[in-house]
Amino acid sequence: MRPVFPTAALVALACLVPLAAQTPDPAPEADAAVLRRLFDAALDGSPAYGQLRELTERFPGRLSGTPAYDGAAQWSLETLRALGCDRTELQPVTVPYWERGAPEVVHLHAAEGSGPLAALALGGSVGTPAGGLRAAVVEVQSFEQLAAAGVAGKIVFFNRPMDPREITPGRAYGGAVNQRSRGATEAAKHGAVGVLVRSMTHALDDVPHTGAMSYLPDVPRIPAAAISTLAAERLSRTLRAQPAAEVEMTLHCSPQPDRPSANVIGEIRGSEFPEKVILVGGHLDSWDITPGAHDDGTGCIQSIEVLRLLKAVGYQPRHTIRCVLYANEENGLRGALEYTRVVAEKKEEHVLALETDSGGFRPAGFNLGNPAGDAHLRAARWRELFVPYGIHVFQKGTGGADVGPLLRYGYTVAGLMPDSQRYFDYHHTRIDTIDQVNRREFELGAAAMAALVYLVDRHGL
Repeated sequence: MRPVFPTAALVALACLVPLAAQTPDPAPEADAAVLRRLFDAALDGSPAYGQLRELTERFPGRLSGTPAYDGAAQWSLETLRALGCDRTELQPVTVPYWERGAPEVVHLHAAEGSGPLAALALGGSVGTPAGGLRAAVVEVQSFEQLAAAGVAGKIVFFNRPMDPREITPGRAYGGAVNQRSRGATEAAKHGAVGVLVRSMTHALDDVPHTGAMSYLPDVPRIPAAAISTLAAERLSRTLRAQPAAEVEMTLHCSPQPDRPSANVIGEIRGSEFPEKVILVGGHLDSWDITPGAHDDGTGCIQSIEVLRLLKAVGYQPRHTIRCVLYANEENGLRGALEYTRVVAEKKEEHVLALETDSGGFRPAGFNLGNPAGDAHLRAARWRELFVPYGIHVFQKGTGGADVGPLLRYGYTVAGLMPDSQRYFDYHHTRIDTIDQVNRREFELGAAAMAALVYLVDRHGL
């Protein structure tokens, strides 16, 4: 996932939206009553948490192109049909496919302190030679340091932490993640034979985080793995004391030919404007080593729950409300790009495309974007309706990775913004399990999405 999170400064600025942009809609009491019913239906007797448990326990490791993803897609389609959708579809899309193979082995060899380093191959990496790869290690913090480090024939260790001073976790992630996504290519340009990357998390633990990386066609492909933050600290200490220490890497992973897959779509047809769509969605795929509860099982089930909540309170939408569960967000965005291509081909008008892909934590607000740049100001007129539920941020943004392409076609996009200080404790790890999801916070997020969908459907944005 590619997350966006609120900062304290943005929360404060959200209260300074010009009054002209906050002109309330008629009958706010009626809207407040509908929102109350939506939140009540989410918090009392909702099946959503049970559905999240079923999705993550039956279909862990939902990497696009795998049997686990295919099973999750069929399960999601059947769940939408059982909800009483007017239309359901598996939208075909071709996705990249990558196999991890046998568990990775990364081992530190030093005069003192030898031992294994907790590691995961990065998604898309090539494997090592059959007998493994052993070489001296050079630690760097940046691509600029890499150029002067003398890394030919060596393993490069990228050890730039996520900035702990950043209040927004997503911003800290964005400031560090290029060493994961581009590190192998940059190191190979200087003759390196392998790459290790510090995991993308503020947490100091022994849990490695995988994630996507890519190669350039004219640069040698070298193997790349992430090591846990504790392993990174240990390796760094060892290299300072023993510069001649070596690391042995054995990775069995390999990119494979593309495979067929599908986005999952279900919708409630609008009573007045059926040709105009309000979209809610998340990505159904997860990394191969994780149940993918926060990333993005919560987002998928919350999106399904939006449709259920509207039905539960007896609301008949004016526009078509469409749930889209995207394929291949983690390692390619093929699902989002194919969905957007079909939208453009059919000239389907989207009133709003709302994504949830930042974890199932307590909702704080929304980021919104449109070509005019004022969608967040328009939505802020509803702030007083959301405040009783702890939701007050209406921030300018681009929605998220899967709905972002729709913005380029002139449509309004949005993303649910949870308070996600803990998100990167679990992101792309084996411990992204349902027991890390607070049921009440998860349900509040679904209700917040349903509330925004209702208000946009009722009053426009």
